[in-house]
Amino acid sequence: MTDRQYYLYIMANRHNTVLYTGVSNDLLRRVCEHRQGLGGGFSSYYRTNKLVYYEVYEDPESANHREMQLKAGSRRKKEALVASVNPGWQDLYAEIAEE
Repeated sequence: MTDRQYYLYIMANRHNTVLYTGVSNDLLRRVCEHRQGLGGGFSSYYRTNKLVYYEVYEDPESANHREMQLKAGSRRKKEALVASVNPGWQDLYAEIAEE
């Protein structure tokens, strides 16, 4: 059994008008890349640098499956998901940086 974790995450821009959904095996590193404007063109262009939601998985297949499920859904469903655990849409970066 592996002790590695995989993360499904949602990033937002400053005004929460753009959402980016992704998967990573190192959430802190990936969020830092988003915050620095590194990585994919979409997240750099739209400045999705605020972590607003994440889920933890034990295997990459489950995380990837959940990513596809969310990407196939509507924006309204993603907004409801974020609001269910992060009603103020606060940046969760400090929370994961402390772990």
